[in-house]
Amino acid sequence: MPRAPQSLKARALGLIAQREHSPVELRRKLLAQAMRQRRAAERTPLASQAADTDADEAATATTGVTVPTAQELDELLDWLVAKDLLNTARFVEARVNLRAQRHGNLRIRHELAQHGVEIDPDKAAALERSELARAQSVWSKRFGERAADAAGRAKQMRFLAARGFSADVVRRVVAGRE
Repeated sequence: MPRAPQSLKARALGLIAQREHSPVELRRKLLAQAMRQRRAAERTPLASQAADTDADEAATATTGVTVPTAQELDELLDWLVAKDLLNTARFVEARVNLRAQRHGNLRIRHELAQHGVEIDPDKAAALERSELARAQSVWSKRFGERAADAAGRAKQMRFLAARGFSADVVRRVVAGRE
């Protein structure tokens, strides 16, 4: 027997319990989850029997699944922020700590921008200072020795660039300059 659908708040708390989320990411996940439940509800036999009524009403009547409005989502996100369950600074800190060992500043900043947040200037400066050491660590784990030819150097440079390290840092690491 299928489980009853969770409330919007229960779904949000379940996602936050797993890891930190940005408000933009949480909003996107909640909407996607509601839409998946809605589509699944519309495929049930009860929903097809009620096809003579409005599709929105049929899906809601048979399963109780409704798609949250923008206002409902905003109110929930505001409540989560007020209760300090959703904290942008914590999200940034967690994401930077997770990505810093394997990725460069460009990739970290790009990922944070996708989540609608920015890194604070102090943390950005610390990442900038440690980028060369982090790139050398990533490079040594993958390659360990200098490339013998230009094709090998290009491969190593592409590898580091794909992980978001700056061009200057990539050149310094591949050339072996400290």
